[in-house]
Amino acid sequence: MTVMAERASSQLSVDMFERIAEFAGREDETVRFEFIDGRIGLKKVTNGNHGAIIMWLIRQCMRARPELDLNPLQGLKVEAYRRGRARPDGVLAPVDHFVGQGDWAEPDGVLMVVEVTSYDSDTHSRDRVEKPKAYAEAGIPVHLLIDRDHRSLVVHSNPDPAVGYRDVHTAKLGERLTLPDPVALVLDTEELRQYAD
Repeated sequence: MTVMAERASSQLSVDMFERIAEFAGREDETVRFEFIDGRIGLKKVTNGNHGAIIMWLIRQCMRARPELDLNPLQGLKVEAYRRGRARPDGVLAPVDHFVGQGDWAEPDGVLMVVEVTSYDSDTHSRDRVEKPKAYAEAGIPVHLLIDRDHRSLVVHSNPDPAVGYRDVHTAKLGERLTLPDPVALVLDTEELRQYAD
């Protein structure tokens, strides 16, 4: 579940957000903080099915691309001019890519970000609109959205900071899906059908 808090356009800086997120994260480990499109997002720790989807994808990536890590904890600087802060459900990058980068890493060198929808009131705006736009503005080559509501996988590729991702492909859970370069991974998603609820 995510709760978004509106802000006045110039009242909260990225530096202030990072301090709030660091302090609050130490006080309550059941939420993760994001700053997308000028709003603070409080993202509750995921449920078992959500976590099972991420672990399934981590195993697929490790088998097919052992030179890469799918990190479920790394925060990224996103949006135009890196003014946003996102905590994707997974960030695919070369092994040890994030060593020494801290909580909020630059997106340069990231091959793919992964999001899994949650069952909350702002999933549509956050996961299907705001985050794809922020990831495209940051130039991340591939964004994979595992959409449990629609029982589908949506692959965004060919980012254009001015318009978002130019290529969007949707597959149903259970189908084989090829993730484009630079990920170059084929997923048989039949197993994911059991985790969609």
